[in-house]
Amino acid sequence: MKPNLIYIFADQLRYQSLGYAGDHNAITPNIDQLSEESVDLCSAISGHPVCAPYRASLLTGKYTTSTGMVINEIRMNSNHTSFANVLNDNGYETAYIGKWHMYAAELGNHYNPKNSFIPKGPDRLGFNDYFNAYNFHHEYYGEAAYYHLDTPDKIYCNKYEPDEQTDIAIDQLRRLSGGEKPFAMFLSLGTPHDPWIPENVPKAYLDKCKDKKFRLPPNYSPENDPHADDWAKLSEQERSELTEWMRVYYAMTANLDYNIGRLMDEIRTLELNKNSIIIFTSDHGELFGAHGRRAKNIFYEEAIRVPFLIKWENHLEAYAKREFVFNTVDIMPSLLSMMGLPIPPEVEGNDYSECIYGTKDTEDGALLMGTGPTAVFGDGYEWRAYRTRQYTYAIYKVDGQEFLFDNLEDPYQMNNLIDDVDYFEIKDALKQQMWEKMSRIGDQFEKNSYYEANWIEDRIIKHTATI
Repeated sequence: MKPNLIYIFADQLRYQSLGYAGDHNAITPNIDQLSEESVDLCSAISGHPVCAPYRASLLTGKYTTSTGMVINEIRMNSNHTSFANVLNDNGYETAYIGKWHMYAAELGNHYNPKNSFIPKGPDRLGFNDYFNAYNFHHEYYGEAAYYHLDTPDKIYCNKYEPDEQTDIAIDQLRRLSGGEKPFAMFLSLGTPHDPWIPENVPKAYLDKCKDKKFRLPPNYSPENDPHADDWAKLSEQERSELTEWMRVYYAMTANLDYNIGRLMDEIRTLELNKNSIIIFTSDHGELFGAHGRRAKNIFYEEAIRVPFLIKWENHLEAYAKREFVFNTVDIMPSLLSMMGLPIPPEVEGNDYSECIYGTKDTEDGALLMGTGPTAVFGDGYEWRAYRTRQYTYAIYKVDGQEFLFDNLEDPYQMNNLIDDVDYFEIKDALKQQMWEKMSRIGDQFEKNSYYEANWIEDRIIKHTATI
């Protein structure tokens, strides 16, 4: 019997902010319980820690330089063989609920249906069955919180958006569980993404965090990172609000945990736990002033390291950790392999299913990408990095500045070892491995303007460039 797939992912939830990862401020009992029932891929990373690039890689198994989603606010090319295409071809019913973030065709104007409604057809990347989504927004109450079904008409949430999305997911699980086909349901929850204001989270969860003490991170810098784009810079006013932002972030995470608990209860009630692969993860993390930055789009641990819990009863052991580095592009091929489904030949990620089972291990590192600013075109912010279990090597294109961190000895990445003679061999080896992997996928470390000139017209990707 083919297994079902239930794939749940949060937005901007970092690994470090969960109870099972050691954060005492986290109120995450349900996620912590799930970790005890799952394999914990504790070195899972977001290979391009920005919303749209992550989602494009998740659903194609390809790197950003192959998907074309080099920034947010552009439209995904539909000429890839997607995760859902493979599921359709192998008798699965699909469902997608929540944030999509691969259909905008202009900067801003998020609430206009021409940007928020994804029409039936190839732009849904193979999700041809139930599709309840919006391109993106980050306000979770009122007129800003809505979704579309199969028309541009807005359907407004009548409660806190993650709660309503979880209600919808539960309804779909009840429906799908009674069908004759195996199914795959993707639930993309928008929290704990900013804005981190009290009005953007239910008061009950904010009250749970009212007595908690939030502090600036040990690697906080009072100066903005000179390589930061406008989304990563912090004003003096914003710096004064960082710890209160954290309070709302952790309140949102507590609500996320509540909804994970509801989903898991329903999965058990429907006995879907007996033949379903269940995933809980996130698209990327958040810095909160670390290294003089906010947000994501950087190779530092706070941005790239994400939770990845995978539960499959009678197939995967419970409460197990796997320490191999698991990149976004590896998700699709690994899960398809576990489900007994074919992996498209153009997929660029690795099938690490045997590493997930624990029958093999790998020392392979992961290529990370930053291909420009977060949501506008502009040169000067491009970087590449290579992360192994122990080290992160990174380089900026604009000035050639390099970084080398020992993540085991220096988890906050405060000591750049790039000029330390004792680490020259390690640096050279990591750099070579990074460039070899880039070469295999045709990544020539282009400027962001290259993609604007060669791949994109009117913010819609027209074709894949040959490089």
